[in-house]
Amino acid sequence: MTPPTRKIVILGSTGSIGRNTLEVVAAAPDRFRVVGLSAHTSLRELCEQAEHFQVPSVAATDVKNADAFDWSCLPGGVEVLRGPAGIEKLVGLPEVDLVVAAIVGAAGLVGTWAALEAGKDVALANKETLVMAGPLVMELAARRKAKILPVDSEHSAVFQALRSGRADEVKRIVLTASGGPFLRKTPEQIANVTIDEALAHPTWDMGPKITVDSATMMNKALEVVEARWLFDLPPEQIDVVVHPQSIVHSMVEFNDSSVIAQLSPPDMKLPIQYALTYPERWEGPAARLDFTQEMHLQFEPVDFARFPALELGYEVARAGGTSGAVLNAANEAAVEGFLAGQIGFNDIVPACRAVLDHHDFEDTPTLQRLVELDAWARREITRWVCA
Repeated sequence: MTPPTRKIVILGSTGSIGRNTLEVVAAAPDRFRVVGLSAHTSLRELCEQAEHFQVPSVAATDVKNADAFDWSCLPGGVEVLRGPAGIEKLVGLPEVDLVVAAIVGAAGLVGTWAALEAGKDVALANKETLVMAGPLVMELAARRKAKILPVDSEHSAVFQALRSGRADEVKRIVLTASGGPFLRKTPEQIANVTIDEALAHPTWDMGPKITVDSATMMNKALEVVEARWLFDLPPEQIDVVVHPQSIVHSMVEFNDSSVIAQLSPPDMKLPIQYALTYPERWEGPAARLDFTQEMHLQFEPVDFARFPALELGYEVARAGGTSGAVLNAANEAAVEGFLAGQIGFNDIVPACRAVLDHHDFEDTPTLQRLVELDAWARREITRWVCA
């Protein structure tokens, strides 16, 4: 029997995850149908994607850009939606089976929240959603009976490995980190790195924000927070280890000392496809490991002194409340300042520390309060940058 076609919406279709998702779709056109796409500023590319995949609806998250854009490049009959209301309508279409949440940063929370509110399963590539509002998001998903399927390679690896045992048999999970481009550099060398050096990741091809986060290891800090809520584990059961080859994407240790790891080349198409096809596995376009070639897998402990961002992640995972929203917003703004040449690479984490330490912590905030603190943290970083 031919499996039913899965109808999907891709939020952030012109970014790295969005493009990789469309490659997965293109490899199995009889099994997927894209019914909606969204983009922020790359509207010409959005039109090209909509035409190629015969998508009936698109959304532009920036209303001003949408109003100024010439939409005549779209095929006739394609619906154009605008702003947060447009995203809400797109993900709530009755025919949608799955929403791929691939908008980078805090901006992705709106679409993810709307999709879960509509009872849609979400393939989550936006870790910031759970960093900002983990308890609220997980409660909403449970209430609406919607699944959250991780797309981050590390969390997908844990998700897959957890199928080898029961939740009460898990001793710990181990997230792997490549160490980024500065793993072997001295503190003196790191102090003077350029933007281009920070964007030269040794194993992954990602967008600029995520690449800088990998260089500071803030990405791993945020992943610790994400894992804390996604898998309902205390921080004490979440470890991080440096693995420069990016072949072992993460591991789960069970209480009998067995360790189950997920291995694959550093190719985001595999975790994307697993989220799209779960609980099944299909043939797909992801790269395969070649075991006929010599391979070395190296693991080493994290140097917390070299990567102080990681300690911030554990602090936030322990504290919960408003701390995740503040750390995430501060980091986004600080990375933006670095990429604009306004602050140095070594200023990013201290700026985040300063803002986190000086915010008015609340243990059980509302979603509105988290949004307010997101804006506050960004203003504080702007003041820090301009000081």
